[in-house]
Amino acid sequence: MKFITSGKVKDIYDLNDGAILFKFSNRVSAYDVKFKEDIPQKGKVLCKFAEFWFNELPVPNHFVKRQSDTEIIVKKMKMLPIECVVRGYFYGSLISRWKKGEVTLPKGTDTTLAAKLLEPIFDPTTKSEHDIPIDKHKALKMNLVTEEQYTWLEKTSIEIYNVMSKIVEKAGFILADLKLEFGILNGKITLGDSIGPDEYRLWPKDLYKVGKTQEAYDKQILRDWLTEHGYQKQFDDARDAGKEPVAPAIPSEIIQKMTNRYVIAYEKLTGHIL
Repeated sequence: MKFITSGKVKDIYDLNDGAILFKFSNRVSAYDVKFKEDIPQKGKVLCKFAEFWFNELPVPNHFVKRQSDTEIIVKKMKMLPIECVVRGYFYGSLISRWKKGEVTLPKGTDTTLAAKLLEPIFDPTTKSEHDIPIDKHKALKMNLVTEEQYTWLEKTSIEIYNVMSKIVEKAGFILADLKLEFGILNGKITLGDSIGPDEYRLWPKDLYKVGKTQEAYDKQILRDWLTEHGYQKQFDDARDAGKEPVAPAIPSEIIQKMTNRYVIAYEKLTGHIL
Protein backbone atom coordinates (compact mmCIF):
# COMPACT_ATOMS: atom_id res chain seq x y z
CA MET A 1 0.00 0.00 0.00
CA LYS A 2 1.51 3.30 -1.12
CA PHE A 3 0.49 6.70 0.25
CA ILE A 4 -0.63 9.04 -2.55
CA THR A 5 -1.88 12.26 -0.96
CA SER A 6 -3.85 13.88 1.84
CA GLY A 7 -6.88 15.92 0.83
CA LYS A 8 -8.94 18.24 2.97
CA VAL A 9 -10.69 15.26 4.56
CA LYS A 10 -9.37 12.01 3.05
CA ASP A 11 -5.99 10.29 2.98
CA ILE A 12 -5.54 8.32 -0.25
CA TYR A 13 -3.47 5.16 -0.77
CA ASP A 14 -2.65 3.13 -3.88
CA LEU A 15 -3.31 -0.59 -3.34
CA ASN A 16 -1.26 -1.47 -6.45
CA ASP A 17 -4.01 -3.65 -7.93
CA GLY A 18 -6.07 -1.11 -9.86
CA ALA A 19 -7.74 0.04 -6.65
CA ILE A 20 -7.18 2.82 -4.15
CA LEU A 21 -8.13 3.22 -0.51
CA PHE A 22 -9.87 6.30 0.90
CA LYS A 23 -9.28 6.81 4.62
CA PHE A 24 -11.73 9.37 5.96
CA SER A 25 -10.55 11.62 8.79
CA ASN A 26 -12.31 13.89 11.27
CA ARG A 27 -10.64 16.92 9.66
CA VAL A 28 -12.79 19.85 8.59
CA SER A 29 -12.37 22.76 6.19
CA ALA A 30 -14.63 25.61 5.14
CA TYR A 31 -14.21 28.39 2.58
CA ASP A 32 -11.04 26.54 1.48
CA VAL A 33 -9.47 26.99 4.91
CA LYS A 34 -8.34 23.98 6.97
CA PHE A 35 -8.99 24.01 10.71
CA LYS A 36 -6.89 22.52 13.53
CA GLU A 37 -9.87 21.07 15.38
CA ASP A 38 -11.37 17.70 14.50
CA ILE A 39 -15.09 16.91 14.35
CA PRO A 40 -15.58 13.62 16.27
CA GLN A 41 -17.37 10.85 14.31
CA LYS A 42 -17.13 12.83 11.07
CA GLY A 43 -14.83 10.37 9.28
CA LYS A 44 -17.05 7.47 10.23
CA VAL A 45 -20.18 9.28 8.98
CA LEU A 46 -18.53 10.26 5.68
CA CYS A 47 -17.27 6.73 5.10
CA LYS A 48 -20.60 5.03 5.77
CA PHE A 49 -22.55 7.68 3.83
CA ALA A 50 -20.27 7.04 0.82
CA GLU A 51 -21.07 3.33 1.01
CA PHE A 52 -24.80 4.05 1.36
CA TRP A 53 -25.05 6.43 -1.59
CA PHE A 54 -22.88 4.40 -3.96
CA ASN A 55 -25.05 1.35 -3.26
CA GLU A 56 -28.28 3.35 -3.50
CA LEU A 57 -27.78 5.29 -6.73
CA PRO A 58 -28.61 3.63 -10.08
CA VAL A 59 -25.45 4.99 -11.73
CA PRO A 60 -22.13 3.22 -12.49
CA ASN A 61 -19.58 4.19 -9.81
CA HIS A 62 -16.10 3.24 -8.64
CA PHE A 63 -17.07 1.85 -5.21
CA VAL A 64 -15.78 -1.65 -4.41
CA LYS A 65 -16.37 -2.18 -0.69
CA ARG A 66 -16.12 -0.67 2.77
CA GLN A 67 -12.93 -1.83 4.46
CA SER A 68 -13.56 -0.46 7.98
CA ASP A 69 -15.56 2.23 9.76
CA THR A 70 -13.41 4.91 8.13
CA GLU A 71 -12.08 3.27 4.95
CA ILE A 72 -13.49 2.34 1.55
CA ILE A 73 -11.83 0.73 -1.44
CA VAL A 74 -12.63 2.16 -4.87
CA LYS A 75 -11.47 1.48 -8.43
CA LYS A 76 -8.72 3.75 -9.68
CA MET A 77 -9.80 6.03 -12.52
CA LYS A 78 -8.85 9.26 -14.25
CA MET A 79 -10.91 12.01 -12.64
CA LEU A 80 -12.45 14.72 -14.79
CA PRO A 81 -11.23 18.22 -13.77
CA ILE A 82 -14.72 19.55 -13.08
CA GLU A 83 -16.95 19.56 -9.99
CA CYS A 84 -20.57 18.95 -10.92
CA VAL A 85 -22.73 21.13 -8.69
CA VAL A 86 -26.52 20.91 -8.83
CA ARG A 87 -28.59 23.54 -7.05
CA GLY A 88 -32.25 23.12 -6.17
CA TYR A 89 -32.66 26.19 -3.96
CA PHE A 90 -31.65 29.86 -4.03
CA TYR A 91 -28.94 29.71 -1.39
CA GLY A 92 -25.22 29.96 -0.72
CA SER A 93 -22.84 31.46 -3.28
CA LEU A 94 -25.58 31.39 -5.92
CA ILE A 95 -27.12 34.48 -4.28
CA SER A 96 -24.03 36.72 -4.41
CA ARG A 97 -23.17 35.58 -7.93
CA TRP A 98 -26.71 36.29 -9.11
CA LYS A 99 -26.59 39.77 -7.53
CA LYS A 100 -23.31 40.46 -9.35
CA GLY A 101 -24.84 39.34 -12.64
CA GLU A 102 -22.44 36.40 -12.90
CA VAL A 103 -25.22 33.85 -13.24
CA THR A 104 -28.58 34.03 -15.02
CA LEU A 105 -31.66 32.35 -13.60
CA PRO A 106 -34.83 31.39 -15.53
CA LYS A 107 -37.53 34.04 -15.76
CA GLY A 108 -39.98 33.74 -12.86
CA THR A 109 -37.41 32.38 -10.39
CA ASP A 110 -38.18 33.31 -6.77
CA THR A 111 -35.04 35.05 -5.48
CA THR A 112 -36.06 35.03 -1.83
CA LEU A 113 -33.44 33.43 0.41
CA ALA A 114 -33.80 29.60 0.40
CA ALA A 115 -36.66 29.60 -2.14
CA LYS A 116 -36.96 26.49 -4.29
CA LEU A 117 -35.79 27.00 -7.86
CA LEU A 118 -38.18 26.30 -10.72
CA GLU A 119 -35.95 23.38 -11.75
CA PRO A 120 -32.60 22.13 -10.43
CA ILE A 121 -29.74 23.90 -12.23
CA PHE A 122 -26.32 22.60 -13.20
CA ASP A 123 -23.71 25.01 -11.81
CA PRO A 124 -20.26 23.41 -12.17
CA THR A 125 -16.89 24.67 -10.98
CA THR A 126 -13.24 24.01 -11.71
CA LYS A 127 -11.52 21.47 -9.50
CA SER A 128 -8.76 23.41 -7.77
CA GLU A 129 -7.66 24.81 -4.42
CA HIS A 130 -10.20 27.62 -4.87
CA ASP A 131 -12.99 26.40 -7.13
CA ILE A 132 -14.10 28.82 -9.86
CA PRO A 133 -17.70 28.69 -11.18
CA ILE A 134 -17.87 27.90 -14.88
CA ASP A 135 -20.50 27.43 -17.56
CA LYS A 136 -20.49 25.26 -20.68
CA HIS A 137 -18.63 27.86 -22.74
CA LYS A 138 -15.84 28.21 -20.15
CA ALA A 139 -15.59 24.45 -19.58
CA LEU A 140 -15.05 23.86 -23.30
CA LYS A 141 -12.71 26.84 -23.73
CA MET A 142 -10.56 25.57 -20.82
CA ASN A 143 -10.56 22.06 -22.34
CA LEU A 144 -11.85 20.57 -19.09
CA VAL A 145 -14.30 18.28 -20.89
CA THR A 146 -15.69 17.74 -24.39
CA GLU A 147 -19.11 19.05 -25.39
CA GLU A 148 -20.49 15.51 -25.32
CA GLN A 149 -19.07 14.94 -21.83
CA TYR A 150 -20.47 18.25 -20.56
CA THR A 151 -23.96 17.40 -21.84
CA TRP A 152 -23.79 13.94 -20.21
CA LEU A 153 -22.52 15.36 -16.91
CA GLU A 154 -25.27 17.99 -16.77
CA LYS A 155 -28.05 15.50 -17.50
CA THR A 156 -26.72 12.78 -15.18
CA SER A 157 -25.90 15.13 -12.28
CA ILE A 158 -29.44 16.53 -12.29
CA GLU A 159 -30.86 12.99 -12.47
CA ILE A 160 -28.77 11.96 -9.45
CA TYR A 161 -29.87 15.06 -7.56
CA ASN A 162 -33.53 14.20 -8.24
CA VAL A 163 -33.08 10.60 -7.08
CA MET A 164 -31.28 11.69 -3.90
CA SER A 165 -33.90 14.38 -3.23
CA LYS A 166 -36.65 11.75 -3.11
CA ILE A 167 -34.63 9.57 -0.74
CA VAL A 168 -33.82 12.38 1.69
CA GLU A 169 -37.41 13.66 1.55
CA LYS A 170 -38.69 10.33 2.81
CA ALA A 171 -36.32 10.72 5.76
CA GLY A 172 -37.65 14.20 6.54
CA PHE A 173 -34.98 16.29 4.84
CA ILE A 174 -34.52 18.65 1.88
CA LEU A 175 -31.51 18.33 -0.41
CA ALA A 176 -30.69 21.96 -1.18
CA ASP A 177 -27.68 21.32 -3.41
CA LEU A 178 -25.13 18.67 -4.27
CA LYS A 179 -21.54 18.35 -5.53
CA LEU A 180 -20.54 15.30 -7.56
CA GLU A 181 -17.30 14.18 -9.17
CA PHE A 182 -16.82 11.84 -12.11
CA GLY A 183 -13.93 10.08 -13.80
CA ILE A 184 -13.18 7.81 -16.73
CA LEU A 185 -13.18 4.07 -15.99
CA ASN A 186 -12.81 1.57 -18.84
CA GLY A 187 -13.58 4.34 -21.31
CA LYS A 188 -16.85 5.37 -19.65
CA ILE A 189 -17.77 8.31 -17.42
CA THR A 190 -18.23 6.93 -13.90
CA LEU A 191 -19.38 8.47 -10.62
CA GLY A 192 -16.46 8.80 -8.21
CA ASP A 193 -14.96 10.42 -5.11
CA SER A 194 -17.48 10.22 -2.24
CA ILE A 195 -20.92 11.55 -1.35
CA GLY A 196 -21.84 12.81 2.12
CA PRO A 197 -22.49 15.92 4.23
CA ASP A 198 -19.31 17.58 2.91
CA GLU A 199 -20.80 17.34 -0.60
CA TYR A 200 -24.35 18.61 -0.02
CA ARG A 201 -26.62 20.87 2.00
CA LEU A 202 -29.27 19.03 3.99
CA TRP A 203 -32.16 20.83 5.70
CA PRO A 204 -34.86 19.37 7.98
CA LYS A 205 -38.23 19.65 6.23
CA ASP A 206 -40.17 20.52 9.38
CA LEU A 207 -38.01 23.60 10.05
CA TYR A 208 -37.73 24.81 6.45
CA LYS A 209 -38.96 28.34 5.90
CA VAL A 210 -38.35 30.57 2.88
CA GLY A 211 -36.62 33.86 3.66
CA LYS A 212 -34.37 32.69 6.49
CA THR A 213 -31.08 30.90 7.07
CA GLN A 214 -31.84 27.20 7.23
CA GLU A 215 -30.93 24.72 9.96
CA ALA A 216 -28.03 22.71 8.54
CA TYR A 217 -27.31 19.00 8.91
CA ASP A 218 -24.04 19.34 7.03
CA LYS A 219 -20.87 21.47 6.98
CA GLN A 220 -22.94 24.65 6.57
CA ILE A 221 -23.08 24.92 10.39
CA LEU A 222 -19.41 25.91 10.38
CA ARG A 223 -19.76 28.20 7.34
CA ASP A 224 -22.66 30.06 8.98
CA TRP A 225 -20.66 30.58 12.18
CA LEU A 226 -17.67 31.88 10.22
CA THR A 227 -19.83 34.28 8.20
CA GLU A 228 -21.72 35.52 11.27
CA HIS A 229 -18.46 36.37 13.05
CA GLY A 230 -16.80 38.04 10.08
CA TYR A 231 -14.24 35.33 9.38
CA GLN A 232 -15.37 34.72 5.81
CA LYS A 233 -14.60 38.38 5.00
CA GLN A 234 -11.24 38.06 6.79
CA PHE A 235 -10.38 35.05 4.62
CA ASP A 236 -11.32 36.94 1.44
CA ASP A 237 -9.39 40.03 2.49
CA ALA A 238 -6.30 37.95 3.30
CA ARG A 239 -6.38 36.26 -0.11
CA ASP A 240 -6.87 39.61 -1.85
CA ALA A 241 -3.74 40.81 -0.05
CA GLY A 242 -1.83 37.73 -1.22
CA LYS A 243 -1.74 36.18 2.25
CA GLU A 244 -2.85 32.78 3.50
CA PRO A 245 -6.03 32.99 5.65
CA VAL A 246 -5.62 32.06 9.30
CA ALA A 247 -8.21 29.66 10.71
CA PRO A 248 -9.82 30.64 14.03
CA ALA A 249 -10.46 28.07 16.76
CA ILE A 250 -13.86 26.40 16.36
CA PRO A 251 -15.95 26.72 19.56
CA SER A 252 -16.69 23.43 21.32
CA GLU A 253 -20.46 23.95 20.96
CA ILE A 254 -20.14 24.20 17.16
CA ILE A 255 -18.03 21.02 17.11
CA GLN A 256 -20.58 19.15 19.22
CA LYS A 257 -23.47 20.43 17.11
CA MET A 258 -21.78 19.27 13.92
CA THR A 259 -21.10 15.80 15.32
CA ASN A 260 -24.68 15.42 16.56
CA ARG A 261 -26.23 16.51 13.28
CA TYR A 262 -23.91 14.41 11.11
CA VAL A 263 -24.88 11.34 13.14
CA ILE A 264 -28.61 12.16 13.16
CA ALA A 265 -28.64 12.71 9.39
CA TYR A 266 -26.88 9.40 8.77
CA GLU A 267 -29.15 7.39 11.04
CA LYS A 268 -32.38 8.97 9.75
CA LEU A 269 -31.43 8.66 6.10
CA THR A 270 -30.04 5.14 6.16
CA GLY A 271 -32.04 3.56 8.96
CA HIS A 272 -28.75 2.26 10.43
CA ILE A 273 -27.17 3.06 13.80
CA LEU A 274 -23.71 4.56 13.39
